[in-house]
Amino acid sequence: MTFKKIEIMDTTLRDGEQTSGVSFSASEKLTIAKLLLEELKVDRIEIASARVSEGEFQAVKAITNWASSNGYLDKVEVLTFVDNGVSINWMLEAGAKVQNLLTKGSLNHLTYQLKKTPSQHFKEISEAIFMATQKGIKTNVYLEDWSNGMRNSKDYVFEYLEFISTQPVERIMLPDTLGILTPWESYEFISVIKTKYPHLHFDFHAHNDYDFGVANVVEALKAGADGLHLTINGMGERAGNAPMGSTIAVINDFMPNLKVGVNEKVLYTVSKLVETFSGIMIPANKPVIGANVFTQTAGIHADGDNKKNLYFSNLMPERFGRTRQYALGKASGKANIQKNLQELGLQLKDEDLKKVTQRIIELGDKKEVVTKEDLPYIISDVLDSHSYEEKIKVDSYVLTHAKGLRPSTSISITIEGKTFEENAQGDGQFDAFMNAIRSIFRKKKLVLPDLIDYAVRIPPGSHSDALCETIITWKSPDKEFKTRGLDSDQTVSAIKATEKMLNIIIN
Repeated sequence: MTFKKIEIMDTTLRDGEQTSGVSFSASEKLTIAKLLLEELKVDRIEIASARVSEGEFQAVKAITNWASSNGYLDKVEVLTFVDNGVSINWMLEAGAKVQNLLTKGSLNHLTYQLKKTPSQHFKEISEAIFMATQKGIKTNVYLEDWSNGMRNSKDYVFEYLEFISTQPVERIMLPDTLGILTPWESYEFISVIKTKYPHLHFDFHAHNDYDFGVANVVEALKAGADGLHLTINGMGERAGNAPMGSTIAVINDFMPNLKVGVNEKVLYTVSKLVETFSGIMIPANKPVIGANVFTQTAGIHADGDNKKNLYFSNLMPERFGRTRQYALGKASGKANIQKNLQELGLQLKDEDLKKVTQRIIELGDKKEVVTKEDLPYIISDVLDSHSYEEKIKVDSYVLTHAKGLRPSTSISITIEGKTFEENAQGDGQFDAFMNAIRSIFRKKKLVLPDLIDYAVRIPPGSHSDALCETIITWKSPDKEFKTRGLDSDQTVSAIKATEKMLNIIIN
């Protein structure tokens, strides 16, 4: 089989930066540029628009200095304008050697924005390309609004292509500027162009306004497109551009006659860095790079993975430097938990596994976020809960904390079948709870142990919604012991630890 190499240009640093609210610093741009070329191994990067700002100029200069020293300068491109050489001079000062010249790809834009005729526009483009060639700058050309041009002024587009085919340009770039194309139009338009000009290099630049970005890219490639413009995380103006992650996976898996040089293994790493620098969070369900896309939630799926990988596909997380996760929640079954236990190097008896499973389901019903890191704490809590006979149960409680008033608690507790109610105040909610318990125990002529240590922790790597474990050390006249409580609320976890203490001392 013969393979066609598809050029991939990443335009995150130019078109992707047009995402609302995003502005990369010069050092961030340089860091991303290095990753894109050295690690992700895209063929080219478009890093800026000429003349935008002094900050943009300094960023381009930093990137071109690095690229020149490392053999990447011909892979670094800048968007320029037909402006009597102003963009060319800007590029020369910034050290860039490849321009992506913005021209008009629809008669509508040419007539109403530039107010010029095709012949006038072509003459100015020719002069801009000649000036660039004289200065040692290579030229690619954008046909802005090309998709509308093909819909509404096809004769103009072919007149333009006839003209540009006579010019010393490297690539002709066909943007769906407003993201309006359907997949069948993408195929039709590029197919007719490639049929007429088979020896010219055409890039396709897709936007995602109708969520057709990846589909349009696939059809463009089927029609003969020679290169693609993509962005990390699909960043870009409005709904963004065709995303790098999904597009590369689709080409590799479904287009065997095409080859790309992009290194899938670092897609996720680059995506997370761009997420951090841009402040634009990756949706959890975004294909290939989202947090949840390699997470099995349903227990039946985890069970199937244990039995000949029944729920695996070619879209394996290891391809992208990731691992499969098995979510813990109300849909979890034993298989999900077993998968997580295996990763932690833990084993449980079937009876204990059932108890842990039930506890996770209960937490999921409360909409608690349960992570793999929480699992050891849950195991400890569940197994500890069944190490004694439950003779005391805290049935209900009301915790109040109001400005200007001492914290107070009202509780209902059952001791060996008999229910007691009490309320008390304290220095804090838990202190008020303990005062209410002491009051009940005094009436029963029972003595509580002293609380000598109180420690709270969350699993390492967890977030603010993590489960909270409270470990309390108690001292009675004859022994010292610890109890644990687990909940997302710190005070409630302390109450649960106290309930265990009460059952230990009464048994």
